[in-house]
Amino acid sequence: MAIIKSLLGHTPQFGKDCFLAETAVVVGDVIMGDACSVWYSAVIRGDVHSIRIGHHVNIQDNATVHATYQKSPTKIGNHVSIAHNAVVHGCTIHDHVLIGMGAIIMDDAVIESNCIIAPGAVVTKNTRVESGSIYAGMPAKLIKKIDPELTKGEIDRISNSYQMYAQWYVDEALKNPQD
Repeated sequence: MAIIKSLLGHTPQFGKDCFLAETAVVVGDVIMGDACSVWYSAVIRGDVHSIRIGHHVNIQDNATVHATYQKSPTKIGNHVSIAHNAVVHGCTIHDHVLIGMGAIIMDDAVIESNCIIAPGAVVTKNTRVESGSIYAGMPAKLIKKIDPELTKGEIDRISNSYQMYAQWYVDEALKNPQD
């Protein structure tokens, strides 16, 4: 069972049909929508500010979602994939976004809808990533604009795949309740 911890009068809240892996950690002022998944060793720490997560969001293994004390909350829209080892910190991520493996999104950055942040990219403080963009590098820069249908297709494919993966674990737990 995941570690779900209340702190400073805030208890994490979850929508319907969410999957939390046994080693996931969710603390404090966190509100998550429906059909989300939080994978192994991922940490969502709403201890210093609020974290709001939309529907159909997957936060993959070892990812960290945090905020900045009394300054920058974290807001994540719908159909967002935060890949393995990514750090999302005190920023806003709109709908239909893919944050690549090992990417870092820093305080007060805004990732608009239908964007891809490449693996390993570092989106620095106060950066605004325009809709339909791919950003890569350190610091992350626009590498190209892409067709909205192509972006949405890739982003939705990953988001939908993670819903399917989560269902595998739910189904297995129903078959083998002792595990």
